[in-house]
Amino acid sequence: MSVRERVRVRIHATADVSDSAEIGPDTTIWNQCQIRENARIGANCVLGKDVYVDVGVQIGDRVKIQNAALLYHGVTVESGVFIGPAAIFANDKLPRSINPNGSLKGETDWEVGPIRLRGGSSIGAGAIVLPNVTVGAYALVAAGAVVTRDVHEHALVMGSPARQIGYVCKCGRKLTAETPTLFRCHTCGDRYELEALEGRFE
Repeated sequence: MSVRERVRVRIHATADVSDSAEIGPDTTIWNQCQIRENARIGANCVLGKDVYVDVGVQIGDRVKIQNAALLYHGVTVESGVFIGPAAIFANDKLPRSINPNGSLKGETDWEVGPIRLRGGSSIGAGAIVLPNVTVGAYALVAAGAVVTRDVHEHALVMGSPARQIGYVCKCGRKLTAETPTLFRCHTCGDRYELEALEGRFE
């Protein structure tokens, strides 16, 4: 394995990691990743091939980011999050290359739309999360979903735009409703009190 050591951090020789990026111990950064200025990556994380972490992105501990995921400025990833391959986190709600006068947009000509992924949540392969969205703790965003609004904790969402179709356990299995607000995992037996699914669909 061709890597260079940086205080108990394993960084592949082809990765481009800014000197001002903060990286926690026991984190592995694989080939052709780019970690930009002032990004923070916690301890015991794994970043796969071709991952892009933009300026100032904050990533907690024990996060797994699969190949070719793109995390742009304004993204905060809490601990224990999974991000599938080719997932994209956008940050500009009104994207334009130029201003109304035709001049090229600069750093001060747009407003960052933040994204927060709460602890334990999972983002499926190829999913897109748009600006000004929070994905709740232990929520599961299905592969290919386009998330345009906040996702409730433990929610299972899919589609374009993403819609909630149920709830999931901490183990990732779909929960079964025992009452309108009490849900149970038949795999591990855990129970959760959550908002009633009725009325959560459009």
